[in-house]
Amino acid sequence: MQMQRKTAFVGRDASSVLLIAIVVLLAGGIFFAVYSLRVDPFKEFLAEDRVINVMYVIEEDGVPLGTFVVMYYPATRRAAVFDVPGDLGMLIRRINRVDRIDTVFDREQVSAFAGLVGSILGVEISFTIVMSTENLGRAVDILEGVELFVPSRVHFRDENDRLVLLPSGIHRFGGDKAVAFMTHRAPGEDRDMIAHRRQRFFLSFLQRQAEMNGKLQIPEVARMYRSFMKTNLNERSRVRLFDEFANMDRDRITMQSVGGTPRVVSGQTLFSPLHEGHLIRDIVRRTLASITRPAEGADRRFTVEVLNGTTVTGLAGRTADLLEEFGYDVIARGNAEHSGFERTVLIDRSGYEIMARNFANIIRLSNIVFEAPYRDIFLPDEPDLQHSELRSDFTLIIGRDFNGRYVVGN
Repeated sequence: MQMQRKTAFVGRDASSVLLIAIVVLLAGGIFFAVYSLRVDPFKEFLAEDRVINVMYVIEEDGVPLGTFVVMYYPATRRAAVFDVPGDLGMLIRRINRVDRIDTVFDREQVSAFAGLVGSILGVEISFTIVMSTENLGRAVDILEGVELFVPSRVHFRDENDRLVLLPSGIHRFGGDKAVAFMTHRAPGEDRDMIAHRRQRFFLSFLQRQAEMNGKLQIPEVARMYRSFMKTNLNERSRVRLFDEFANMDRDRITMQSVGGTPRVVSGQTLFSPLHEGHLIRDIVRRTLASITRPAEGADRRFTVEVLNGTTVTGLAGRTADLLEEFGYDVIARGNAEHSGFERTVLIDRSGYEIMARNFANIIRLSNIVFEAPYRDIFLPDEPDLQHSELRSDFTLIIGRDFNGRYVVGN
C-alpha cells in the first residue's frame, strides 16, 4: 500500500514538473516572440518603404525650447524638417481650454505631446528623442562641435554670470557655445528671429550627427551618447536610425516652420495655425511628395513675383506670405498694371512645367501661361507687364476669382 502511495506521489510530482516545464516553455516562446517583434521596430519601417518621422525635443527645465519633426525617406535619401513652435494655440482636451501646445509636454510621457504634434502636421510620429540643453551641450562635444554662422558679434552673460562671446562669421562651436547660440535672446530679437536661429542650430546639429555617425558606433561612445537622450527607440533601433540618417542627402534638407496668426487668450499671446491648420497639413503633404517622388527642378528654390490685379487692399502681401509658407522665395509683391483682372493667372518662365503645375495646384489654379525662360511677357488682350526685368521664375497675377486661399470657379 505504501509503495502504491509513493508511486502515486512520484507520478503526480513528475506530472507537475512536466506541466511547469510546458508552461515555462510556452511563456518563454511568447516572450521570445514578443521580444523579437519589439527588438527592432525600426526594421518594419525600412521593410515597408515608409517615411520615417522622428520628433526631436530640446527642453530646458521641462519646457520645450525647440520641437523639430524630421521626415526622412530612405529610398531617395531626402529629408524635410518641420519646426513646431510651443506657443501654437490649440484646444487642449485634457484641460478643456485653448492653451499653448507645450503645456502637454511631459518628459516622462512624451507620447501625448507627440500625438498632438502629429495631429498638427497630419502625420504619425513613431519615434521621439528628447534632450535637455545640458545634455545637448554634451552631445555636441561628443560630435566635436557644430558649425554655425553668427552674422554679427554677440556677447552676453549667462545664468551663472559668465561672459559668453560668439564672434561673427562661420565657426565650429563646442557644446557650451553652441547651446548658448541656440538659447540666448539678443536685444531687439523678435520671435521669428529667435526661431530662425534655433532652426539653423538644429540643422547643423542634425547634419553633424550624420557626419559623425562612425564615431557614434564605437561602443563606449554609443553608450554615452545614448545616455544623453530619452527616447522610445531601443538601442538597436537607435543605431539603425542613425545609420539611415548618415545616408541622408545633407545638402538638400528643407526646413519649414508651422506659422500662425497671433491672438491673445487669457492674457497670453498664442499663435493659431493658419487656415485652421489645413494649410500646414497641405504643406506637409506636398513636402512628403517632393521627398518621396522628386521631380526635375525639385532641388531649386523658385522665385516668385506676386501682383494684385484686384481692388482688394493687401492681397498681394497676404498671398506672398502664403507662398513663403510653402518654401517659395517671393522677391517682389505689388500691384498689377490695373485692378480689373477677372481671372488669376500664373506666368511660368522657369522652364520646369511640372514644378509650375505644382505651384499652381497650391491655390487650385489651372490658368497657366508658359513662356520661354525670362522672356518679356505679353498676355492676350493685356498690356506688356515688363516682368522680365525681375527675372522671377513665376509671376502670379491675382484676379477676382481668388478668395485669399484658392482660385474658385476656374
